[in-house]
Amino acid sequence: MKKVAIILFPGSNCEEESKRACESAGLVSDIIRWNEPKRCRAYDAFILPGGWSYEDRIRAGAIASHEGVMDAIKEESGKGKPVLGICNGAQILVESGLVPGNLSEQGKFQVELALAPNHNPFVSGYYCTWVNIKKASAKKTPFTSLVDDVFPIPIAHGEGRFVSSDASLLKKLEESGQAIFKYCTKQGSVIDEFPVNPNGSGNAIAAICNKTGTVMAMMPHPERASWMRQVPGMSSQGERAGPGRKIFESLREYLK
Repeated sequence: MKKVAIILFPGSNCEEESKRACESAGLVSDIIRWNEPKRCRAYDAFILPGGWSYEDRIRAGAIASHEGVMDAIKEESGKGKPVLGICNGAQILVESGLVPGNLSEQGKFQVELALAPNHNPFVSGYYCTWVNIKKASAKKTPFTSLVDDVFPIPIAHGEGRFVSSDASLLKKLEESGQAIFKYCTKQGSVIDEFPVNPNGSGNAIAAICNKTGTVMAMMPHPERASWMRQVPGMSSQGERAGPGRKIFESLREYLK
């Protein structure tokens, strides 16, 4: 049976929610500590959950990206195993270079992106709200085959703005189909300004994957939209599957 490892770093706080979301989608999952890298070989996919690994010191995700477990995940992802980073997990993937996933001449992952501090007129720093995102790419990934074109989902972060010192990089990622999700209106219109774009992310990008689509870094929290009771105005629909669950269900189907 295929199994998903949810990686717990010191400061993670969404590991249990991510596990419940996996299980609700029919995935077998275990929470694996950051100091157990050898256990990664026994798993078929990996989720890096949200939280505040190492208190976001230096930069969000910077310290966790250098842990030995990330070397193990790089090795396993090289075998084609899917890796999903959510919020702080996305920051760790960006800091490790697994997203966008380009290699240097020495064969090491290059850090080409940053998830910079939020920039909007409402608040400087941590911002929590519900937004809408849409599939912005036709690229096939393990996480998007069952996902609706437009759906509501929450964000909760202080550093979620995809940026790069290379002004052309985000455009190249869009052209290659690696900009998987974008912030949008309920009707699906991408508007690159607040409040539709809640954090000032470049080109309103909410999620980016590597070239093969097997590693994805997304700032919104699908595990917090896995039941309709979590969605604003939908509490009467209770335990019905929410829109975020389809990301985990897509992973289930991929692993089959």
